[in-house]
Amino acid sequence: MDNQKLGIFITELRKEKGLTQAQLAQKLNVTDKAVSKWERGVGFPDIKLLEPLADVLDISLLELMKSERLPKTQRMPLGTPAPSGRLALEY
Repeated sequence: MDNQKLGIFITELRKEKGLTQAQLAQKLNVTDKAVSKWERGVGFPDIKLLEPLADVLDISLLELMKSERLPKTQRMPLGTPAPSGRLALEY
């Protein structure tokens, strides 16, 4: 994952939701300084925060990991078997 691209993506989605860094931080039980670091590309969210962060931002986990929106046809409900037979990790 590209930390700068992820930071820009998180910033854009947070602003689309009308959230401040402090409000996003509160929803994730982290500090606003942590959110600031993510958005500036100085650090990454902890792995256990990726799914809650994607939920708050209304995106799939895959979209968060790729730092880009995917067409709805590429999104699969969480737990849906993918063509490879593996379970989908996005929703």
